[in-house]
Amino acid sequence: LSTGNVYGNVPVTAGGSREIDPPNPIGEYAMSCLGRERMFEHVSDAHGTKVALIRLNYSCELRYGVLVDLALKVWAGQPIDLTMGHFNVLWQADANAMSLAAFAVCGSPAAVVNVTGPEVLSVRDVCEEFGRRFGRQPMFEREAAGDALINNASAALSRFGNPRVPPTVLMRWIADWIRRGGPLLNKPTHFEVRDGRF
Repeated sequence: LSTGNVYGNVPVTAGGSREIDPPNPIGEYAMSCLGRERMFEHVSDAHGTKVALIRLNYSCELRYGVLVDLALKVWAGQPIDLTMGHFNVLWQADANAMSLAAFAVCGSPAAVVNVTGPEVLSVRDVCEEFGRRFGRQPMFEREAAGDALINNASAALSRFGNPRVPPTVLMRWIADWIRRGGPLLNKPTHFEVRDGRF
């Protein structure tokens, strides 16, 4: 299990990094994840072990994830930094299902599989939707950059199928969860960080 962070930021208009794109990690976390991938690739090459490198952006559930981070800021009336203005997201159960389905594509050399939802979501649009659900006006600062850490999972989606739970449903669930005071993991994703320093 790896991360789309190994690709680095790409132009939003390009639709996200694809499996054939070269890595361009930003910061120690992304570099350490690429190093982990290289170890699996080495073992795969040296011993013929079949491997799939799962590059995930970003799994979400009711207690954790980018959508939860944004919803909590809207709920609390905190300003939302728009600089990292776009992202991908995937319901945790769908991420698990796609990761398990990737056993079918394991290979030597190692196969790369992007795992995320098909949509590139706008931070502004998502926060405005949470604002409607909460009856609160989101507060924004700065402007969205032209690039973001986004993946294109079209290859995996064409093979394994679309996620069962779309972001609109996730947002409805999360808004209801937060309104009712559901428990949270209190572990921010830091998805908005652009320099790789978490």
